[in-house]
Formats: sequence, structure tokens, C-alpha cells
Amino acid sequence: MSGAIKSWQSVQAEVLRRIHSREWKPGAQIPNEADLAAEFGCARATVNRALRNLAEAGLLDRRRKAGTRVALQPVAKAVLDIPVIRLEVEGTGRRYGYRLISASQTPAPPEIAAAMTMAPDAPALHLIALHLADRAPYALEDRWINLGVVPGAAEAPFTEISGNEWLLANAPYTHGEIAFSAVMADPQAIAALACPDPSALFVLDRLTWDQTRVVTKVRITYAPGHAMTTVL
Repeated sequence: MSGAIKSWQSVQAEVLRRIHSREWKPGAQIPNEADLAAEFGCARATVNRALRNLAEAGLLDRRRKAGTRVALQPVAKAVLDIPVIRLEVEGTGRRYGYRLISASQTPAPPEIAAAMTMAPDAPALHLIALHLADRAPYALEDRWINLGVVPGAAEAPFTEISGNEWLLANAPYTHGEIAFSAVMADPQAIAALACPDPSALFVLDRLTWDQTRVVTKVRITYAPGHAMTTVL
């Protein structure tokens, strides 16, 4: 090809073009980094970053000493952010409301402490709060915060701001684990969300980590009829 490609984004775009046009078919081995760098007129490190990015996206299969191949079955990855529930509600055109139900500093129950890799007597903050949309129940937030990781949470004004929003603004995190499920509403959810008994509710359970330490564990139970969308 004529003309040098200088940026890794440009290399990535050209590699994607060849994959999508089937110039490089699924399962086919592509040229090595040195050959691509020579062809594109750029540094080998530039090619490496582009190919690494595409491998992380599931479009390439890179194996040490075996080279790089176009993935036979590209993996579509959903992009999930930790949302600010207030913005989530306001994004639907509804008025957001928030009410703290309870807040207590207490050691977490054994199953919570184990999930958060905390010692049984480690300091923790337990918050239960209700998020509202146009004054109607939207989601029940049941959250444990590791005060050993986020000591400032002990003095945070959770009567005014949710744990969800305060942590996103004040506590750094590196990664998380998310699980989705449908559960039958328990008495607490029935009362807080004003839903019929029985009701099947959409539940999100999330552990948020900062390197090797868990920052928080939260269960968010949504009112009946909630739907979640994401991007592939």
C-alpha cells in the first residue's frame, strides 16, 4: 500500500478493513509485526499496540511463538459502566429522588465479609437506600463499604447523596464483578418498592475492586418492569 501509517489507530483501522473485507479470513494467520511495520512504514511498537487492542476486543487470536490469527468466532463484548443512578433516572426525563433508609457501622455478616475478602471484625459501613423516579420507587440499594479501603465513607453525608454517587466521585477502582439475576421479592423489597407479592425483580450484584482490595459490595434491586440495555 502507498503512504505511511503513523498512528496505532490508523494501523487498527487498516487491519479491521482487511478483516471485514475478508482479505484476512477467519482463522487465517496474518503477517508478523515486523512485516506489517515495514509495510505500513511505522514502528513495530505501533503495530503491536493496534494488534493488542484488537486481540483484547476479541477480533484477533494472539499466541506466543504461534503468531496472530483472525479469530474464528469473534467475541462481542458488552460494555458495562457503573452508572450514577441519578443520571440514569434523569436520562429518562423523570425527576430523581433519594432516601436513606438506614446507615450503620458494623462488621459485615460472614458471607459478605468472605465475598469482600475482609476479616470478620473489619470495619464496614452498611447502607440501605431507595432511589426514586418521579416520586415512585425505582431501585433499592443495599450496600456494604469497606472502611479499611475507603475510611472517608464513615463521615460522608449519605442522607444527601447516595453511596452509588459518592463512591464514584471519591473512591478509585480498577475493576469489578457483576452478576444479574431475577429473584422473588423479599419483604424488604416489597415494602420499599411498593410491588405486589409475589413479584419477580431484576437484581444487580456488584463487587468493586481497587487493585487487590474490595471497595464495596452492592445489591441493587429494581422496581418491576425495569429493563437494561448495553452496547456490544
